[in-house]
Amino acid sequence: MFIASGFEQRSTVIDLGTIAYAAPQPEFWPVAVHPEQTLVFLHGFGGGSSAYEWSKVYPAFATDYRVLAPDLPGWGNSDHPERDYQVEDYERAIAQFLQALAPQGAVVIASALTAAMMVRVSIQHPDLVKGLILVTPAGLSDFGKDFQQGFLPQILRVPFLDQVLYQTAIATSAGIRAFLTERQFANADLVSSEMVSAYLESAIQPNAEFAALSFVRGDLCFDLAEWMPQLMVPTVMLWGAAAQFTDVELGRRLAALNPDAVQRFEVVDNVGLTPQLEQPSVTIASIQKFLPMLMANASGSADGELSVC
Repeated sequence: MFIASGFEQRSTVIDLGTIAYAAPQPEFWPVAVHPEQTLVFLHGFGGGSSAYEWSKVYPAFATDYRVLAPDLPGWGNSDHPERDYQVEDYERAIAQFLQALAPQGAVVIASALTAAMMVRVSIQHPDLVKGLILVTPAGLSDFGKDFQQGFLPQILRVPFLDQVLYQTAIATSAGIRAFLTERQFANADLVSSEMVSAYLESAIQPNAEFAALSFVRGDLCFDLAEWMPQLMVPTVMLWGAAAQFTDVELGRRLAALNPDAVQRFEVVDNVGLTPQLEQPSVTIASIQKFLPMLMANASGSADGELSVC
């Protein structure tokens, strides 16, 4: 599995098995300026996702912070239990990972549905989350929308047909490229062969279909709007201007539900759902801009005012 230069794969064990994660190689990186401050980068779901999604971004922070980027259960190099995954499985897995490797708390940078799950994790485990940078967070059933009633989720509930479709339409080079170009990126020309290969390698791991199909069927979806008012952790939202299915207006509505917690909402121009891959330098700049504010706010020194950009 692809890991950024200067990083190595390590592992820890949680209830759902072994979690693989990328961490800086000690011999490559000097001691971080703030080794007591941990940044955890969490990938989204779909089409062979893994920590590769953040591999163009997280090295930029290794000089200053302790950086960790796990493959969530059922994805990448982590264990792939045969199960129908539910939201609670990932909430528990993320909390156990944080408890094992950052018990003092971490700033978590997450994308898409996983970013939405982090809202729930931070509510349930406020001691483990110092701040959040959420990239296009959506529960995919927000404000009463029912993702599971869509055509594809219904088709994938047919026994055996789900496996056939996964093997022939999802876990293939063509399927991965279509997923990235049609659903994730605003500019299809920026999808590289390396990206397709990295996603495909994750998608063809033994039992990879269990987590992927749980996502596509809508088993992991929920209404994030019901959770936003309970959020207490200092939070920044980044939203791709060209994000499909979860457009900017959805993001503004979610942010407006809790202006005390969501202290910045920034629209990132010319990107879709995955700016960390499509425009990593822009994503790095946005994180660098807001990270000091989150660190300060976590210590109780900020005013918590919402700013919509």
